[in-house]
Amino acid sequence: MGLFERFLSLWVALCILAGVVLGNLLPGVFTIIASAEIARVNLVVAVLIWVMIYPMMVQVDFASIKDVGKRPRGLVLTLVINWLIKPFTMAALGWLFFRVIFAGLVDPDTASEYIAGMILLGVAPCTAMVFVWSQLTKGDPAYTLVQVSVNDVIMIFAFAPIAAFLLGLSDVTVPWETLLLSVLLYVVAPLIAGILTRRSLVAKGNTHLEAFLARLKPWSIIGLLATVVLLFGFQAQTILAKPLAIVLIAIPLLIQTYGIFAIAYASAKALKLPHNVAAPACMIGTSNFFELAVAVAISLFGLNSGAALATVVGVLVEVPVMLSLVAIANRTRHWFDPA
Repeated sequence: MGLFERFLSLWVALCILAGVVLGNLLPGVFTIIASAEIARVNLVVAVLIWVMIYPMMVQVDFASIKDVGKRPRGLVLTLVINWLIKPFTMAALGWLFFRVIFAGLVDPDTASEYIAGMILLGVAPCTAMVFVWSQLTKGDPAYTLVQVSVNDVIMIFAFAPIAAFLLGLSDVTVPWETLLLSVLLYVVAPLIAGILTRRSLVAKGNTHLEAFLARLKPWSIIGLLATVVLLFGFQAQTILAKPLAIVLIAIPLLIQTYGIFAIAYASAKALKLPHNVAAPACMIGTSNFFELAVAVAISLFGLNSGAALATVVGVLVEVPVMLSLVAIANRTRHWFDPA
């Protein structure tokens, strides 16, 4: 492991601190960056995520994608966790904490909005960052690509009805521009670039491919750290203005994330999945498509609503929590059979 990877948790902690400090010292700068968006997809963050994902796309051996169908258990696990378990456990935890445990700390209307925001996070499985988590756990790039792609297709049909059912609304409109632009920027564009790059490098010999990937590796981490600074910078003033609300929302989100990971990881071991399939499968089920969740929360409940705040808290806790799960997955690699 390189210097960046070995001390990644430290770098992330420093970037969180830097984001909060800079966001309060230079709020105008972050406001300008935050305003650079199309369909609620921030273009600066999109570029940084692209920088993170592109190296993994270059690693994908597209000839091996056809072999994924011969090992469907990892894909089945991902789909069961994402669509049959996660949305409903998130709704249950939201109700438990904000209707029972925290009932005396939050007024009923605000509690309802917090629960709604949590539900929207739970119904939106990760599209982009899972490629980063997969890379950090040495996941199978081709298998991860198929898992993400299948989830994206299902999301088109399942997101609105599940969200509407759990929110108790008659209609939830999917922000198609946000969904499609995110998939285009985070999956399709880096995938095409990866295909073209890999084809060019392989034609020159595998040594050229390996050397190129070695040069790209630090950029994934740099992109991740820069994204952390921006995300916390965007919300720096909210973090200081509403610390109690953020803590209250973060508690059930943390329980949900670690709980879903535990269920998925135990299931992966029971299914005898190889680690390079098990780890990404579990990461997809625990991380969230936060752009979609935030966009829907704002459209349904308003920019300054509790639902929007809950989805933002989901964004803030995701990177540190997912890095801890990456560490757990890497330290328990020996629990699984090799690929």
